[in-house]
Amino acid sequence: MSDLVSKITDKNFQTEVLESKIPVLVDFWADWCGPCLALAPVLEQIAKEHPEKIKVCKVNVEENPQLAAKFNIRNIPFLAFVKDGQKVAELVGNQPKKVILNQIEALHDSGAN
Repeated sequence: MSDLVSKITDKNFQTEVLESKIPVLVDFWADWCGPCLALAPVLEQIAKEHPEKIKVCKVNVEENPQLAAKFNIRNIPFLAFVKDGQKVAELVGNQPKKVILNQIEALHDSGAN
């Protein structure tokens, strides 16, 4: 994980995600999940290319089961899009970069931020 992608735990979820000034993409993942590992470089690229539009964070579901339960995670990778402290969209599974970028654009088109 690079310094472009924030590691989220139960302890920093409130400040890093819910109180973020810009929309947040939260990747729920696990070390043993092949699709999660395949998606990681795509999320790194998005974090690098669009830091003003989206904050990219990762939550390891094995280390943070309470957060996984809060978001009702059943399958991973699970991408939750959080804006103004609320989950506003989600994508399940290893998604193409274009699909993720379209969702980020939709967040910005849906109102001022």
